[in-house]
Amino acid sequence: MPSVCIFCGSSSGLNERYADAARLLARAIASSGITLVFGGGKVGLMGVVADEVLRNSGKVIGVIPKFLYQREVGHDGVTQLEIVQSMHERKKRMAELSDAFIAMPGGWGTLEELAEILTWKQLGLITQPVGLLNVDSFFDPLLTQFQQMTETGFLAKTNRDLLIVAEDPGTLVARLGLL
Repeated sequence: MPSVCIFCGSSSGLNERYADAARLLARAIASSGITLVFGGGKVGLMGVVADEVLRNSGKVIGVIPKFLYQREVGHDGVTQLEIVQSMHERKKRMAELSDAFIAMPGGWGTLEELAEILTWKQLGLITQPVGLLNVDSFFDPLLTQFQQMTETGFLAKTNRDLLIVAEDPGTLVARLGLL
């Protein structure tokens, strides 16, 4: 069974379209028999995605550091919850469990996870595809920054092209080769 790791906010944001997109993505994952791997939280978009996959009879694996679990943000209702010691161990474990990665809207943590997984991909540490769900043009400024990085010679076009971008959850899942 293929699996996809979702990086997304521990907040739901101010626009309901982010949660709606999370639910659409979750349904696309569950209906395709894809296992969800995520940060293990029950809050924000993380909780929305996990709950919707579970509601649609999908499998959900959460990976959460002990200090976050102890803050009572761990999602105990998932299929499998792994408690690890650090954020670094969390990312490593999520990468081991995943056949692809998708970033959705989020804050610093989501941005850091996306940047690190793209760096790992660029360096050949992972081979899995990396996608960006550009809900309501949320990532347009970041995509402009990536273009600037390419045009000024700091990011090779081949490395910029490692990121698969789509606005529709089903399209993104298909483009990542998970169907």
